[in-house]
This record gives sequence, C-alpha cells and structure tokens, in this order.
Amino acid sequence: MKKYCLDMTVSQVVHINEKYVLLKLTHKDTLPEMLPGQFVEVRVDGSPTTFLRRPISINNVDRERNELHLLVACIGDGTKRLGMLKEGETVNVVLPLGNGFSMEKGQRLLVGGGVGVAPLLYLGRKLKEEGVEPTFLLGARSAKDLLMIEDFKAVGRVFVTTEDGSEGEKGFVTDHTIWEKETFELVSTCGPGPMMKAVARKAKEKGVKCEVSLENKMACGVGACLCCVEKVKDKGNVCVCTEGPVFDAEQLW
Repeated sequence: MKKYCLDMTVSQVVHINEKYVLLKLTHKDTLPEMLPGQFVEVRVDGSPTTFLRRPISINNVDRERNELHLLVACIGDGTKRLGMLKEGETVNVVLPLGNGFSMEKGQRLLVGGGVGVAPLLYLGRKLKEEGVEPTFLLGARSAKDLLMIEDFKAVGRVFVTTEDGSEGEKGFVTDHTIWEKETFELVSTCGPGPMMKAVARKAKEKGVKCEVSLENKMACGVGACLCCVEKVKDKGNVCVCTEGPVFDAEQLW
C-alpha cells in the first residue's frame, strides 16, 4: 500500500484515565485506506529527549468524520508529550505501515490486554461490516484498567477478565470459561508478549489458528533501522514493521 506523510490536525483529545489518551486526528484531504492491524509512526515535537517517531496502532478510522483514532499509553517522554497535545495542534504522521490482520469470515475471537486492545476495535468494526460478529475477550489487572469497554460493546460481544476479579472473571484471558463453552475458527490477539504466547498455546490446544500482533520497538517503520527484527521459522530474521506486525503464531513460537 502507498505510504503517506501527513500533517494532521488534532480534532479531539480524550483523557481515558491518568495513563491513556485517545487522540483523534483529521486532515483536509480524505484519509487513505488503512487496514486493521496496521500502525502509524508519529513525530514527537517539543520533547528534547525524543528523537525518533513513535509507532502507534490504528485504533479506529472514522470515515464520516475523516478521523484517525490513536490510543496512546503515556509512559515515556515521547508518549507523554503526545498526551499533552491540544485540539487544533498539528501532528506529523506516516501511514499506513505494516501488514494487518486477516479478514477471514467465521467465528472469530479477538483477545487483547493492556494497550494491546487498541487495534482490535478497528478489526472488530471491519469484520462487522463484512457480516461477521466479533467476540472480544479483554484482560486487565483490575476494572479501572479496562479500556474503551463501551466502544467494544457497540461492535460485538465482550467478555472480560481481571487479575483481581473486580470485573468479569478472575484470572488471565486464557482462564476465561469462554474457551470451554464456545468454539472459534480463528483467534486474533494483541498485547504483552507473555500474554500472546499464552493465548497462542491455548488456541493450539483447541486446534484453532492464531494470529498475533507483535509490539516490537519500531523506530522507522520501513525496515531501515533493523531494531524490530524477529526470527520467523520459514524466513529467518525479518523486520516486524514490514513483514508484520501481524504474524501466524505458528511461525513465531
């Protein structure tokens, strides 16, 4: 797909909680096509310690409002600066980057944890447009750490686990009873590495194909800096930013 470097305008900043911010960006021209699972590279201006762009998953594309939505975890200097953006400010973004999730039809379970839930919302929306009702399984440490639950509920069925049992079933996403109660044809997951490996093992036990979206550090997004390299069984070392970030779990682990 063709890549664009756009100066985008902040149309809205939604502070979800003290750590997470939803940035809504727009442009004077119609936004290019973007696929679920792809990401963007955002230039961080005004931070003396941030020299590289920040890779952020595409959370949603609102065609009616011509908006790109990015869910940002404000952790380091760069992302904290992004979280301080105000409506009307300009942000330079390179997009769309990488390869996305498959759009196969059939019973689909979308599993996310932490900020890894971000690309699953757009995936769920696109699947619904194709006539597939997605099922979301979202995990967090506690109820206050769950992100955008109402948005997910507007798209499909939502099941939740929390480590402390404050919302949904207690435990990890791999402990949820839905794995035993229902059958799925494909699992798509994004989140912390250990979580995705556990989900991949669970899917394999059930005889279900699993695709994972890796969150390796990606400084350039175009395969030039080689800092996101991952070993893939059939190809050897590949750049996650160009060959992924979505991979068949069988090719990784």
